[in-house]
Amino acid sequence: MPQKYTEARKNGNRKWDAANLDRMSIALPKGRREEIKAFAASQGESANAFISRAIEEAMRRGGWIFTE
Repeated sequence: MPQKYTEARKNGNRKWDAANLDRMSIALPKGRREEIKAFAASQGESANAFISRAIEEAMRRGGWIFTE
């Protein structure tokens, strides 16, 4: 039997997200979002994981040193 996603669980997840994650919104040409999602899925990743990894790789190539 699937576990129920309770309000307490939702609130706990929101609290953890607020304490541990930053959010950023980007504007893309129409249709690009679906292309990114499809490509990421074809690589076994979520769109978020793909975008985060691509940005980090580009920054490292540019000489950026992450502090964490």
